[in-house]
Amino acid sequence: MLHLPSAWRGAAVALGLGAITMSTTPAMAGTTARTLPTVVLVHGAFADASSWDGVIAQLQRRGYPVIAPANPLRSLSGDAAYIASVVKGIRGKVVLVGHSYGGTVITNAARHATNVKALVYVAAFLPDKGESTQTVLDPKKYPGSLLGPATLEQRPYTDTAGKGVDLYIKQSSFPKVFAADLPIAKARRMAAAQRPFAVAAYSGPSGAPAWKKIPAWAVISTQDKAISPAGQRWMARRAKAHVIEVKSSHAISVSHPVAIVDTVVEADRRTR
Repeated sequence: MLHLPSAWRGAAVALGLGAITMSTTPAMAGTTARTLPTVVLVHGAFADASSWDGVIAQLQRRGYPVIAPANPLRSLSGDAAYIASVVKGIRGKVVLVGHSYGGTVITNAARHATNVKALVYVAAFLPDKGESTQTVLDPKKYPGSLLGPATLEQRPYTDTAGKGVDLYIKQSSFPKVFAADLPIAKARRMAAAQRPFAVAAYSGPSGAPAWKKIPAWAVISTQDKAISPAGQRWMARRAKAHVIEVKSSHAISVSHPVAIVDTVVEADRRTR
């Protein structure tokens, strides 16, 4: 169920019967809900939707309807198809936001959802066709990531689809790799709650990128130890994205939510 702030009156959510509709809110001051796009926030690997809490709070204060669905992290094709189905169920325009591997997902999901008007990449991957999250950046050309055998652990799993292997960041490595600018106690809690990232999703090849047709913004985390900042800049330039740089770890959605919200608002205004 989609939970909205108490300031919303008359909001209706059609579940299974149609698209989501919204009413007006006082924050919109003389406009209608349809003039503001829905912001869909897609988390990446080793995280969950709670990583967007600060971003959600700021967007709701500014009157934006927000959805932060759970990214399955099972396969790129399946993850992208699921997020596309969420977006297509929304009435009106959407700003689609992806963090980390979530960038790979929105690159593919937006291709199948015609109501996406802008893409916002947050410390994220922007793969081209045929590239995967695993292969898009050459570590020799773009060093700086600490993700690798020394910091990752693999755990086999079995589910209804069969057997596979999940990746986790070792809890002892998580604060340094993922969340160096957060209090250590917070980083340790995030490490304990991290969601598994299937190797199949990590290695899945991307299709034709939506950023070739949809305006894109890229928030670069300049202190990132999970994705090379230089690599982030290169992917953003290739995608002709509007670039914003923030002195942040990979956990930028937690440590710098206002910078992300400001970028979303800019993307909305510049694509009206």
